[in-house]
Amino acid sequence: MKPSIDLKKAIQNLDSLPAMPVIAQKILTLSLDTDEGELQLLKLIEKDPQMSARIIGLSNTPLFGASKQVTSVQDASMLLGLTRVKSVAVGIAVMSSISKQSTGLLDIQHLWLHSLGVALGMRVISRAMPSRTRPLEDEIFLAGLLHDIGYMVLNHLDMQLSDRLHQKLAAEPDRPVSEVEAEVIEVSHATLGAELARHWDLPDRIIAVLRYHHTPDVEEAAAGQPLIALINLAEKLLPSFGIAEVVDTNISDEDWLALGIEPERADELSAAVHEQAEQAKQLASNF
Repeated sequence: MKPSIDLKKAIQNLDSLPAMPVIAQKILTLSLDTDEGELQLLKLIEKDPQMSARIIGLSNTPLFGASKQVTSVQDASMLLGLTRVKSVAVGIAVMSSISKQSTGLLDIQHLWLHSLGVALGMRVISRAMPSRTRPLEDEIFLAGLLHDIGYMVLNHLDMQLSDRLHQKLAAEPDRPVSEVEAEVIEVSHATLGAELARHWDLPDRIIAVLRYHHTPDVEEAAAGQPLIALINLAEKLLPSFGIAEVVDTNISDEDWLALGIEPERADELSAAVHEQAEQAKQLASNF
């Protein structure tokens, strides 16, 4: 069955794409190099009760080793770091805004869980990378939280088509998501997410991450490396975490070496990624 709308044309029509939430726009423009920028960031977050609760909740998990109960956005920013708070706040604002209008078969809770698990898994893996090539933590969190937002774009543009995709994925759980998408919607969630990021004027590096996170070896993916390799590896380690999205789970020594990590650490890092993912399950319910 062909798509009910022409998605390739729809994503070129800027009016058809979701608008970036105002609070996300404001947060992205803030510079954290000044006291004024830091103060404005905290004020914006504090004005949004849902965002405040989620960031405080994140800081109170064992993931970040809080020694006492965190009860304020300011305390959370001291524990998490302002750059991380900024990227998490943008991710929360974006996904919350689009999910408010989402119904149908797309399971927003599972998508949140998957995105959060991947972001935290990337963080674990990145710590084993050489410091000179390790991405910044704000980039890691923003890329991890937004990498699969294309599913939400599809649901926004054509809910019936989104439902057909998720029905097919559920009915054929062993088929790679790329094959099912090519058959059902003809446009991948990676392309849809990248077009939204381009529409929102997000950095080229993040656009590349969204577009090529399932195809890290193509030449065009270089613009998003090593974030793309990080996401790809985290998803291979968490193949059934959250949303149903079948990916190639074969991990070679080259996958680790590409990030500057010795393959001998594979079992140790895999266990740590799964431990973080289990903790993310407790946190995701607050998202």
